[in-house]
Amino acid sequence: MKKLLKSLMLVGALAGIMGSFATLPARALVEIDVNKGVVEPLPVAITDFLSGDGIGTEISSIVAADLQRSGLFAPIDKGAFIEKISNPDAAPRFEDWKVINAQALVTGRVTQEADGRLRAEFRLWDTFAGQQLVGEQFFSSKANMRRVAHIIADAIYERLTGEKGYFDTRVVFIDESGSKNARKKRLAIMDQDGANVRYLSDGRAISMTPRFSPTRQEITYMSYESGQPRVYLLQIETGQRELVGNFPGMTFAPRFSPDGQKVIMSLLRDDGNSNIFAMDLRSRTTTRLTNSNSIDTSPSYSPDGSKVVFTSDRGGQPQIYAMGADGSGQTRISFGGGSYSTPVWSPRGDLIAFTKQSGGQFAIGVMRTDGSGERILSTGFSQEGPTWAPNGRYIMYFKEAAGSGGPRLYSIDLTGRNEQQIPTANYASDPAWSPLLE
Repeated sequence: MKKLLKSLMLVGALAGIMGSFATLPARALVEIDVNKGVVEPLPVAITDFLSGDGIGTEISSIVAADLQRSGLFAPIDKGAFIEKISNPDAAPRFEDWKVINAQALVTGRVTQEADGRLRAEFRLWDTFAGQQLVGEQFFSSKANMRRVAHIIADAIYERLTGEKGYFDTRVVFIDESGSKNARKKRLAIMDQDGANVRYLSDGRAISMTPRFSPTRQEITYMSYESGQPRVYLLQIETGQRELVGNFPGMTFAPRFSPDGQKVIMSLLRDDGNSNIFAMDLRSRTTTRLTNSNSIDTSPSYSPDGSKVVFTSDRGGQPQIYAMGADGSGQTRISFGGGSYSTPVWSPRGDLIAFTKQSGGQFAIGVMRTDGSGERILSTGFSQEGPTWAPNGRYIMYFKEAAGSGGPRLYSIDLTGRNEQQIPTANYASDPAWSPLLE
């Protein structure tokens, strides 16, 4: 929590965080086993947080929406509530919540401090064990209360699943507006739920394929400001932009190494072949990793930085290959029908997401790192560009329905049963999920 406090103070979000409330040591009876193939959503009651101006209701609504969107929780309709919470410090009447099958209960309050800050506090209760599981409080300006709601949702998610949450994150993407023949493509960023959209470029030059650093709030992206593809580094908070270089023939922006010190990319050289190169961002020196007479593209590091996955047509059609981070041991790992592209290693290191084209349709899928266990999560007329949530449980991508006029952003969990559209004002493509904000 100290890291969270330090970072949030730097960006002017939370002015301080106090310690957790006392939590009873009993084991929860409501923990979710997220490793099951199909998980029945857990019924949870989320009461309106007490406040004098309605902001408490707003916060609790955001918490409920986050948890419901995960597919693991089923917020109970407030009309079914029997007890009206008037003092969130006191234990609730657990029998009233068990009657409506609320296996977990969230209560809270928002008050204003003498210095103008708002204090948001919440408690998570196991209704069947009759015990408190989590209790925390946060101080923030009113402008940043949405982020506090996401942090609360993450705390609840982690306590009930045993995994890190992913709600206190952002997504950078390409906002697309105008006709297809004159499409304006602006670099934009938003909260993972589609709120707080902010534009990072003005659209005078086409921006493409943004990628988040895994270690800080920084992105790479490609822009055609000079008529040729240029790659930039952009600091999200300060707006400071730095040119990485001009890369004629590049089709995708680079991806970061896990430590954020390198980027890896595919470059078309004078010999007419597209190969994989790594660049040290401090020295700007490049190292060639593949040297084939084929198209090698879309490289992505494993989370420990020891391996790279990429696409190559050296076998006749685009398939997925893996190699050491130094280019050694290049091995084909996909053998399914159709063609594969845009492989991306999961932050947990256990899976690789990919785009697949077969039989006139596109699909988003995952496979184990040795290529086994391939599973298709979503199919459609046109969809591609998977990006992982930082907990490795959810994937976001863009897809376009036939005749729709443009792409939209969607997310899906690893079961493939929880696909949801992410609301955006315009068409949207090329999403990249941030790490958890700290």
